[in-house]
Amino acid sequence: MKRADALSSTAISRRGFLAGSAAMAGAAALHPFSARAQENQAHLRLMETTDLHVHVYPYDYYADRESASVGLARTASIVSEIRGEATNAMLFDNGDFLQGNPMGDYIAYERGMDAGNEHPIVTAMNTLGYDAGTLGNHEFNYGLEFLANALDGADFPIVSANVARGELGASPLEDEHLVPPYTILDREIELGDGSRRPIRIGVIGFVPPQIMVWDAQHLTGNVSARPILEAAEALVPRLREEGADIVVALSHSGIVGDDGDTAENASLQLARVEGIDVIMTGHQHRRFPSEDFDGIEGVDVSAGTLHGKPAVMAGFWGSHLGLVDLLLEHDGDGWRIVSSSQELRPIFERVERETVALVESDAAVEESVRAEHEATLEYVRTPVGEASAPLHSYFALVADDPSVQIVNQAQLWYLRDILSTTEHAALPLLSAAAPFKSGGRSGPDYYTDIEAGPIAIRNVADLYLYPNTLQAVKITGAEVREWLEMSAGIFNRIEPGSTDQALIAEGFPSYNFDVIDGVTYRIDVTQPARYDSDGNLVDESAHRIVDLAYEGQPIDETQEFIVATNNYRAGGGGNFPGIDASKVIFVAPDANRDVLVRYIVQEGTVNPSADDNWSFASAEGTVVEFMTGPGSRAYAEALTGVSLEPAGDTDDGYLRYRLSL
Repeated sequence: MKRADALSSTAISRRGFLAGSAAMAGAAALHPFSARAQENQAHLRLMETTDLHVHVYPYDYYADRESASVGLARTASIVSEIRGEATNAMLFDNGDFLQGNPMGDYIAYERGMDAGNEHPIVTAMNTLGYDAGTLGNHEFNYGLEFLANALDGADFPIVSANVARGELGASPLEDEHLVPPYTILDREIELGDGSRRPIRIGVIGFVPPQIMVWDAQHLTGNVSARPILEAAEALVPRLREEGADIVVALSHSGIVGDDGDTAENASLQLARVEGIDVIMTGHQHRRFPSEDFDGIEGVDVSAGTLHGKPAVMAGFWGSHLGLVDLLLEHDGDGWRIVSSSQELRPIFERVERETVALVESDAAVEESVRAEHEATLEYVRTPVGEASAPLHSYFALVADDPSVQIVNQAQLWYLRDILSTTEHAALPLLSAAAPFKSGGRSGPDYYTDIEAGPIAIRNVADLYLYPNTLQAVKITGAEVREWLEMSAGIFNRIEPGSTDQALIAEGFPSYNFDVIDGVTYRIDVTQPARYDSDGNLVDESAHRIVDLAYEGQPIDETQEFIVATNNYRAGGGGNFPGIDASKVIFVAPDANRDVLVRYIVQEGTVNPSADDNWSFASAEGTVVEFMTGPGSRAYAEALTGVSLEPAGDTDDGYLRYRLSL
């Protein structure tokens, strides 16, 4: 059943959106385009959300606490004000709304999405009064029946121009589209003199064609996808022929230069298509206009344009509302854009290390999905699997560690099936992960510590803190060695025979201490570091990584390997030698944290015990010191591969250990 009766007082129906905006104008300062529009001119404000990923409530379900930086309910609270700044306003969503947090998983795996049910994110969007939306790649994650049932509840059109049922037609014009490729929204627009005139706004949508790889199990034989530009070049002219005055492209596709992956991220190239007036982008979980896209030819960050056309990308999870303001003029024959301005409105700000909310949640939006929110809380607090051994990170910097081991296990599990049908199927598969919670400046309690037994979804936050996405790189055995040499920079150089040197180098972040599973190796900390913490080669003759082997044999440095990692590392984060976006061969549509949850659900009981694939090289008579959290006492005796001796507490709450090399 549709929930039209749940529309909040801030929602504007699509029939009356213009009058509603004008009526609220007295409550907020009018945008200059509204204030100065002449008798033949009109101000039209286009608002965008993108990559909501089921974030309705301002809540982190993994950490089981409220969040200042996420939630459509927070974004909704500024929509009324923003509508009030413009005499005419419309609201669009740019895709990836059905999947991405535990509420989405609860609906998919627990409650179900039968015909007649309504998805909570769709309910919230109905409450807020969206005018149109498009599909993102994650809309396909739960299958086509789930998608169809979810879309059936929407009170607004959902469009996508490059996804067809079954086989592709002879041309994009002959495809049987999964959802309508575009729509024309007939509205009345208020002019500067208060009079009204009709306008026809065309909305067309696009999704990365890589959905056919990312969700092959759901899509193969059922749907097909075309390249974004091919579909646009065929269908935008038809949209114009059918009478659209202004064409808005909802491009669930990122922004890259012509030398980038334009098949997946084609928004900049889409701006060249004649007939498109406005580009609303997403998919990359970034912001435009912002310095995120400085230096790309055709991108004007200061103007907020792509090849001269207005564009926005409104972050993710409801973090921002994207605004495109158009000053339109009717010349007697039709409408044209006289001027535009673009900006982002955030729902939070960072003050030193704190995240501070700038807005409160919209009560009507929260209330519309309160039952689902409460059910999700129960869901995330319920065990989803079992761990046969404790998961802790107290010794992650000195021994192979269960909190890193399970992440690597999950990444390998995820990629094996995906790569099995690609040209990379025969290559050896490795996995790299780092400890995230390892004390340091965050204090002696900042460690993962999960007892053996039930694992709840919220525990996953302790295992994987960051919203990274999984990627894979293709590198050689020599580059695997250099990757590990960079990681080994976390250790001080230790003088052989010394007994009191600190092992861990200050200033080297633990998230850059990658452990690579699938190979075995030792680290000789009596050797100087080959790289500094910024990735600079500081000693060409230094080699801390010794006995590096694959399947029991010394690694072949010319052999190619696939390494599962995250988007940060694969894109060059941490300045690891030879690792950058040019080595990426696979970009997953899933977050590493979601992969971990799915792995635990799939396996039922996981064994996160470390396999000791790495250790320190022996240095007779050498003893080093390191500090970790006091909770380590419970696990020290069971630690294998190292010789430890407690050496007392520190003044700041840590426990000191002596380790014999």
